[in-house]
Amino acid sequence: MITYIAIAFGGAFGAVSRFWIHSAVQRFNDSSFPLGTFSVNILGSFLIGVFFVVLAEKAQFAEPWRPLVTVGFLGAMTTFSTFSLDALLLFEQGHYNTALFYIVSSVALCLFAAFAGMQVTRVML
Repeated sequence: MITYIAIAFGGAFGAVSRFWIHSAVQRFNDSSFPLGTFSVNILGSFLIGVFFVVLAEKAQFAEPWRPLVTVGFLGAMTTFSTFSLDALLLFEQGHYNTALFYIVSSVALCLFAAFAGMQVTRVML
């Protein structure tokens, strides 16, 4: 039961964090590119790399922290469904090149960010 409560708590904090970061970034974005979602997903990918190393490889206290952080917080903070909707809306609006750039760069940069988070954390710990 404690795991479910931890996930719910992390999810609430992650959802609020996602809204706050997305809103803050979008305030400075004048283009059709969904920079808020893009930024949140890259940051979340980096953080999941960091927390994977910290909680799965280095910490002796992974439970209930791992589900709280990875499933709850980061699962709610980053959202593939919003990424998908943003990409589809760009296609519908005729921004084909922007949509393709968004899709390819999001996947590539999020994979790189997760890798970087893991490597940086392994070096630091």
